[in-house]
Order: sequence, then C-alpha cells, then structure tokens
Amino acid sequence: MLCDGPAFAGRWQTMSAVNDARAQKLVNVEAGSIGAQPRRRRRRWLRRTVILFLFLAILLLIGRLLLPGYITDYVNRTLDQNLIYEGKIGTIDVHLWRGAYVINDIRISKRTGNVPVPLFSAKRVDLAIQWDALWHRKIVGQIKFEQPQVNFVDSGSADASQGQSGAGGPWLSVIRDLFPFDINSAAISGGTIHFRAFNRKPPFDVYLSHVDATVNNLTNVRDENTPDIATIKATALAVDQARFEMQMKLNPFSYRPSFQLATRLIGLDVTQLNSMVRAYGKFDFEKGFFDLVIQLHSHNGQLEGYVKPLFRNVAVFSLDPDLKEDNIGEFFWEALVGAGMGMLKNPPRDQFATVIPVTGDIGQPNVDMLQTLGNVLRNAFIRAYLPEFQPTRGPSPPAIDVLQFGQGSITDPSVVGKDQN
Repeated sequence: MLCDGPAFAGRWQTMSAVNDARAQKLVNVEAGSIGAQPRRRRRRWLRRTVILFLFLAILLLIGRLLLPGYITDYVNRTLDQNLIYEGKIGTIDVHLWRGAYVINDIRISKRTGNVPVPLFSAKRVDLAIQWDALWHRKIVGQIKFEQPQVNFVDSGSADASQGQSGAGGPWLSVIRDLFPFDINSAAISGGTIHFRAFNRKPPFDVYLSHVDATVNNLTNVRDENTPDIATIKATALAVDQARFEMQMKLNPFSYRPSFQLATRLIGLDVTQLNSMVRAYGKFDFEKGFFDLVIQLHSHNGQLEGYVKPLFRNVAVFSLDPDLKEDNIGEFFWEALVGAGMGMLKNPPRDQFATVIPVTGDIGQPNVDMLQTLGNVLRNAFIRAYLPEFQPTRGPSPPAIDVLQFGQGSITDPSVVGKDQN
C-alpha cells in the first residue's frame, strides 16, 4: 500500500528524530563510559595504596611488637662476649619515630673474684640517630647515659682478681656492635666515678659525683677541611664537695695519640681523703684544702705538660690526737711528714705546692724529680703557685687551640693575690 507524500514525510521525520535521540543517548553512554574509566583507575589506585599502607602498618606493628625482644636478646649476647666481664640489662624501649632504642638498667660486672660492685651500671642508655648531622650529609649516632656509675677497685693484695679496672674489655667494639652507625657524640648526665678499696686497712671510697659530660664530633661531621678534632667537656664534684672541671681536644683516629688536656680541681677538703691517705701513706690530715691543676698535650704520642698539686692551710700532725694512736711508728711518721711540709710551705699563703713536669713518650712518660724538688723550694721561698694554668715549654699541637678555664673560686681567701704561676 502506497502512502501519500505528506504522511510518509511525517513518519520519516519522526523515525529520524527517534534514531537521532537513540544515537545521542548511545554517544552519551559511550562518553560516560570513557569518562568513568579514569575515575575507576583512580579508585583502584587509591584502594591499592590504602591496602599497601595497611599492610606496611601491620608489618610495622608486628615489628614493633617483636623488636624489643629481639634487641634484648641481641644486647645480652653482645654484652656477654667477654670472658672477664658479664652484662645484664632490664628492659628495652624502641622509638622508631626518632630511630632510637633505650636500654634500661644496664649492669656490667666482673665474673671472677669477689668484687661486690659492678664495673659499670646505668639507669638508661639511649642510642639514637643524630638528626642534625644529616645537614652535613652524614648518618651517625649519638649515645646518652643517665645516672651511670663506674667503679674502679683496688685489690689491696697481690690477687688481681679482687680488683677491677676494666682492662681487657673491648668496650669500644661493644658500643659499635650495639648501634649500626658510627657514634659521633655522647652525653653523660648525673654520673659517678668511684675508686674503692674493700681489702685495704682502712677501706676507702673516693669518688666524683654529679658528673655531667659531653663528647662531640668523634667522626668529624662538622668540618671536613680540618683534621678530625673531637672535644670533651666534663664537670663534677669531688667527694660531693669540691668542683672539678675538665676539657680535652683530641684526634680520635690518629695512630699515635694527639690531644690536649686541661683539668682543675679546686678546694677539696683533705680530711675527706683520710681513709685513702691512711691506706697508702700511713698518715692522715687534721685540716686543709687541696687544689690540683693538670695540663698535658701529646703530638703523635710525645707528651708535654705538668701536674700542679697545692695543699693549703694543711695540718698533718696534731700532738694530742696523734698521741692517742696505738701505732707508735705511725705517730713518728706523721710527725716527720708534718714537719717536712711545715718547713717547705710558703708562710704568707700557708701553702705547700710544686709543679711536676711530664715529658717523653706517652707509653713511658718521664718525670723530672730534680725540677719537681726545685719547684717545691720555689713555692716555699720565692713565689707561691696558684691553681691557675701556665704556659708549657713545648709548642701546642697543630690545629689545637690552647684550652683555658674561667677564674676558679677558692674557699680560702688567703691564697688570692696578684702573684700567680
């Protein structure tokens, strides 16, 4: 059946419109499908990233839970390698966010003999990455000791097993084994160093307390253009009473030791040393103060410097108390020591002092006894020494500046004056 022209044309336009609409819809669907593909890829990538982070977080959590036990076993094995000393620790704290771990309640004791105190103990030992060294493109570590204690013990007899000096222990290699990076700096807070004798008559304990110290630049992080110079600074109280100061510069990698050391002790009450003096010298002090100045430098193992001991307002012999002593030999010995110091003291300052020159190879240093005696006479009859640093005869080591301290406080005002040496 044939359709007339106008009707056919109308139907054709209607069908064309429908087909166009279907085609446009298909184009829109295809365009939407093409636009959805990046979104699906982004969602897939985000999902995979989240899964990866969750996986890593789980691994870190498992590692964080297992690390303390593993590190505890490793530290115990490391400390227990020495045949003379054994080590024990408490717990381990791991701080991943700063690349560190903490050893709590560490204790290193002697295996042999009957030594009642550990060689070393500390409340906390913190080993961590030194982050400021990253600015110098170095990955190094730092170690901090909280309330450490070191005990040196005199055996008091020929049996060396009853003493304790730390000799024979590879302590530097132990520290290197405890941390994967080179240690560049160290700090000590609230430490004590004891020198004890349990088998002497009488037994004694002489110590430095409140020890605070810093060690810096052991690996030469800060300056690559000059020789490796590390610095050490320490302060303490001797027998909880007299101020102790120490400064040192050294090359930690030199084959033969190169360093400069300056140490000063001011105003120690000598009666605090009576137990040790009786054990070794068979006399004691009635009163007085002790100062000590040490200045040494070594260049390629060649030592140069001096030790300056000063005794102020000291009395060794007192007739009434010493007459009550049972040992008549010690009575006469104390009288002799007291008379000798009395004759050789500087009267205006009431001071016995000398300067002991030290020279020669660091392995076998030489002490000039004749000059030491001459310095005793110089202090007594020419001019009194003061607890100040003085120039040494030899030149300072290359690249090491002279170390100096500030003015020291002296408990006895009679020693303060313009003359100094």
